[in-house]
Amino acid sequence: GGSLTKLAYYSTVQHKVARVRSFDHSGKDIENEPLYEISVQEEITARLHFIKFENTYIETCLDFIKDHLVNTETKVIKATGGGAYKFKDLIEKKLGLKVDKEDVMTCLIKGCNFVLRNIPHEVFAYQKDSDTEFRFQMNHPNIFPYLLVNIGSGVSIVKVETEDKFEWIGGSSIGGGTFWGLGALLTKTKKFDELLQLASKGQHTNVDMLVKDVYGGAYQTLGLSGNLIASSFGKSTTADKEFSKEDMAKSLLHMISNDIGQLACLYAKLHNLDKIYFGGFFIRGHPVTMRTITYSINFFSKGEVQALFLRHEGYLGAIGAFLKGAEQDNPNQYSWGENYAGSSGLMSTSPDIYPMQRTRSGTFDMLEMDRLERPLVNLPLLKDPSTYIPDTVDLTDDAMARKYWLTCFEEALDGVAKRAAASQPDSSDAPERAEKFRQKYWNKLQTLRQQPFAYGTLTVRSLLDTREHCLNEFNFPDPYSKVKQKENGIALKCFQSVIESLDSLGWEERQFALVKGLLAGNVFDWGAKAVSDVLESEPQFGFEEAKSKLQERPWLEDSYSQWLERLKEGPPHKCALIFADNSGIDIILGVFPFVRELLSRGTEVILACNSGPALNDVTYSESLIVTERIAAMDPVIQSALREEKLLLVQTGSSSPCLDLSRLDKGLAVLVRERKTDLVIIEGMGRAIHTNYYAALKCESLKLAVIKNSWLADRLGGKIFSVIFKYEVPCK
Repeated sequence: GGSLTKLAYYSTVQHKVARVRSFDHSGKDIENEPLYEISVQEEITARLHFIKFENTYIETCLDFIKDHLVNTETKVIKATGGGAYKFKDLIEKKLGLKVDKEDVMTCLIKGCNFVLRNIPHEVFAYQKDSDTEFRFQMNHPNIFPYLLVNIGSGVSIVKVETEDKFEWIGGSSIGGGTFWGLGALLTKTKKFDELLQLASKGQHTNVDMLVKDVYGGAYQTLGLSGNLIASSFGKSTTADKEFSKEDMAKSLLHMISNDIGQLACLYAKLHNLDKIYFGGFFIRGHPVTMRTITYSINFFSKGEVQALFLRHEGYLGAIGAFLKGAEQDNPNQYSWGENYAGSSGLMSTSPDIYPMQRTRSGTFDMLEMDRLERPLVNLPLLKDPSTYIPDTVDLTDDAMARKYWLTCFEEALDGVAKRAAASQPDSSDAPERAEKFRQKYWNKLQTLRQQPFAYGTLTVRSLLDTREHCLNEFNFPDPYSKVKQKENGIALKCFQSVIESLDSLGWEERQFALVKGLLAGNVFDWGAKAVSDVLESEPQFGFEEAKSKLQERPWLEDSYSQWLERLKEGPPHKCALIFADNSGIDIILGVFPFVRELLSRGTEVILACNSGPALNDVTYSESLIVTERIAAMDPVIQSALREEKLLLVQTGSSSPCLDLSRLDKGLAVLVRERKTDLVIIEGMGRAIHTNYYAALKCESLKLAVIKNSWLADRLGGKIFSVIFKYEVPCK
């Protein structure tokens, strides 16, 4: 680009993963042996890296490429943007590679599609005078059509309809170059950033003629406010005085932004589009330009169209050029996820926060994205995927909740680091790595205190996910693996007696006991401090003790009577999808008896567990072993497995929370094939922190025990209050 070089490269990352494998128990006494074997293995995964260098340091950038990224097989380097011409000879000479220039607009659009598809909180609206200057929008798989307004030297307006179909529909020669050029003539300031700095301090009303200057107030007949600009630079024709550089720069900025805003609005209306993304060096995260463009779009569209900006706008061209070069590997067939541990966040535009970091106008220094093993898609049962928001509370907006949860995660950090080190007793460097993890996550939390919007909308889910990313970064793939192994073994020994006791009850009594068991199982959550304190101090705390902790009915949220009525009066459900939560007592003594009852009613069951570890949540590979053991004890489960009426699947997630818009494609296919008509979501992370308000096309049960006193208080209850939410969609 004109002032920054953006570099996109692919690497393979070797890191540790925890694997579980069933022991071969043939002919052995298995009474006192662990349930399964845990091994930590090295796994190689793919990662995309994006880095920025200022063009004045192009030699440093090329040294970095030469030292780290070029091997003997590399023959060509893809490049796009003005610098692909300007630095072509230098690059070829220094790296000994051929520069393959790619079309700028094609690369921009490819890059834009990639970030829109893979980063849920990529898009934001800018609101200068609100508490949170960045208002993020949840991206959904249906990203087309949209308008991309690229403001470089001039303005290009492109309509994007599909992955490969886009057309240039208009533009203007009055763009960023005009602001820069005229600004230089008016103020004698040659640098773009300095010009914007002047504009941010200026008062345009000293130079511009307003409606009230012409009519003495508002022009009521046409509904025009008195403060509206009637003529840019209009006062300079009549005033004898000298105008300040700041005021002239501000007037010029308004003039060009308003022109671009009106043009973009007219094209959006002409092509019936309501999504307009702005990019180019004129925008590049500058608060003054984002503010003026936002105002202009809002004014000319009468609030119907919103100006939208992209967190990684500066990288779009580089990403697109990379994708063009990697076409034979087809990166688009995969889903990718932002790695919070290796990415720097969006900087504040407020000068009093980290003033040094805004000396350059690049708002983003580094982005890392990990390739996910399986493609992710929407849950087909979401009522309206375009309005689905997984998270219940937006901590970016809610200052009180933000302060509480950030403190909560800070206070828990020493315990998490200790647990991580203890999970690898045979590793001599585990304490050192645990300390590095602690420091890294602590620093992330401090950044989020200052800039809650750094990685998009701040939520409990993003705080948990960032912690998991940081643990993985320092090779702690599953700190709770031994805890889960032990708890699964203990719970399996109790399974038969729990089933016998349930089978001895009458039908109605049994339904309540099953729900109570599901809720009691959900108490066993090592992620909740109130519970982990009890589990560490009282090792004998078990299923019956958990039942006694539960709130008596009526529960905090209680539609159990409606659920019971549905079971009594309605036909059996065709297929139930259950999102399981914790290992041990939760899945074995809580979920499985419930699954067994559904199967006995003639309902097929899809049991969905996390693909990767998070806290003590049960993983898909652990669920396979646990189910095999239960089937050996229970004919109902055994025959359901054999007849494929009980199916185990992975969610595609490694989070303690649940995003129903990013689920494993195989799960989505199965949900459709089996005509699923009941969704059960259990646990605080999946049913309260996320999905509490999620609307589905079919019946749903959301149930959890609130194991955090602050959250309980906020919801109007006490610790161990019960949420039992049975919802039927409106016809």
